[in-house]
Amino acid sequence: MDQSYNHNIMNNTALITGASGGIGMELARVHASKGGDLVLVARNKAKLDELKAELEQEYKVKIHTIGKDLAALNAAREVYDEVQSKHIQIDYLVNNAGFGDYGMFAETDWDKEQKMINLNITALTQFTKLFLQDMVRRGSGRIMNVASTAAFQPGPIMAVYFATKAYVLNFSEAVDNEVRSSGVTVTALCPGPTESGFQAAAALEDSSLVKGKKLPSSKEVAEYGYAAMMKGKTVAIHGFMNYLLVNASRFVPRSFVVKLARRMQDKAD
Repeated sequence: MDQSYNHNIMNNTALITGASGGIGMELARVHASKGGDLVLVARNKAKLDELKAELEQEYKVKIHTIGKDLAALNAAREVYDEVQSKHIQIDYLVNNAGFGDYGMFAETDWDKEQKMINLNITALTQFTKLFLQDMVRRGSGRIMNVASTAAFQPGPIMAVYFATKAYVLNFSEAVDNEVRSSGVTVTALCPGPTESGFQAAAALEDSSLVKGKKLPSSKEVAEYGYAAMMKGKTVAIHGFMNYLLVNASRFVPRSFVVKLARRMQDKAD
């Protein structure tokens, strides 16, 4: 998009990372359907441009796409600088990009795990810091960080992924407490297993957690998460069973929680 992009204050603009598929793509659709403009960020710019064409035509909104590998260090700063140079005000920030990996930690690939930490933690934290400062200055804004029900317990066979999501949850809750009086809210969306490309990317399809299960769609999770963000909910756990399981884990010994998590991650027969 050219330099003539003008921000309409009535059209709240959302920046969504990982918007080329799954929950991120559905969040973009939800926001556009309400007349909001978008900045979409993902590695696959071609997919973003397809989504841009679809949503601009259907909802008459303005969309700017940025192709960027957010696992690269300082990628969040580069995206922020590009948005600033286009004079686009970000009213809602959705840190959705993330991925997992499946396997025993002693045997998994460090390069992949380092990228996971860079994406799931570093990029998310840097995006939050940069855009939060602008929101606090203005006295308004919404941030949603996509965590997971994995955030509530250790996860054998996905040790690093579960740990990154625990960071996202704790970080989001703490920052929300710091900024709530300024008119800005931070929401941690915690979906359980969802129908999206995540399981395939994490080689999770054969685990007891997802094999043979009817999973909620990315669209259902996106609609729930978007509504929770707009209400300023701090922790949003999608699905009644997920809510029960997450809260039940507080009342049993941690050693039992870890064993149960392991059983759910193991390959299903």
